Amino acid sequence: MELSSNLLTARMAGVLERIVRANRPPFYAQSPEAARLAYTLGAEILDLPRAKLHRVEDLVLPGAVGGLPARLYANSQDRLPVLLYFHGGGFTIGNLETHDSLCRQLALRSGAAVLALDYRLAPEHRFPAAVDDCWAALAWLAEYGHTLDLDNRRIAVGGDSAGGTLAAVSAQHARDLGLKLALQLLVTPGTIAHADTGSHRLFANGFLLDAPSIAWFFDQYIAKAQRTDWRFAPLLAEDFEGLAPACVILAECDPLVDEGLAYADALRAAGVPVQLELYRGVIHDFIKMGRSIPEALHAQAAAALALQQGFKA
Repeated sequence: MELSSNLLTARMAGVLERIVRANRPPFYAQSPEAARLAYTLGAEILDLPRAKLHRVEDLVLPGAVGGLPARLYANSQDRLPVLLYFHGGGFTIGNLETHDSLCRQLALRSGAAVLALDYRLAPEHRFPAAVDDCWAALAWLAEYGHTLDLDNRRIAVGGDSAGGTLAAVSAQHARDLGLKLALQLLVTPGTIAHADTGSHRLFANGFLLDAPSIAWFFDQYIAKAQRTDWRFAPLLAEDFEGLAPACVILAECDPLVDEGLAYADALRAAGVPVQLELYRGVIHDFIKMGRSIPEALHAQAAAALALQQGFKA
């Protein structure tokens, strides 16, 4: 933990020390079912209390092969622009409950609606099932969002971690379909085929999301031979021109930070407007730690402001 204490903020180091003392088995040492339960039980310990909103509705949206659970958040009965949100969890864990607090904060702070999708998870549903579900939900929202009293002329996509990957590839898909998005909100996204950057080596152990966990998530979700597919590694896409403006939120002490920076650079080089927010001294998943670290609140506020500006453009 010496490296952690040198690089992390004091509060972040304290949170990480408490997590270590809890001595919970790592996800990769459990079955996917047990890992999902453990993540659900612990997901909101560090999160803000669930904010009260005017409108919280459980729904079923059409996925690629059937209905999928979803949840709509809005702090107004007005017809609002909407963020289609994809949760993190390595394509293997995570659900509507693990990200409920975060989605409430995004709706509360931005004034927009947030529609969270519970896409199919690996290993029961391997790549590209999650991608197909996200694309199906986006297509439905663009055509039928008005039936939920949403402004389907103003849509953004967003997500954290694996959900950030799904948001990035959904933004590329929307561009190819001619669907104009207001924003792509990418929080600590994965963008590369292999965990081989400098930050993956520097933060391989002791920073919550460690190398064995990343390898386990990858193995659950996708075969090695498929990992250069841009739908898994959006940095490998051939063309970034014409994509929606991006807000990219990264954590300094995160194995994924280098690939997040590289993706932001690729977007900028293609002429895509990018707002880059790099938070020093914090780890992956920090945006869901609002009870304990101020950077989570700052990141949530930055995301909300980016949504407001994107929907006004």
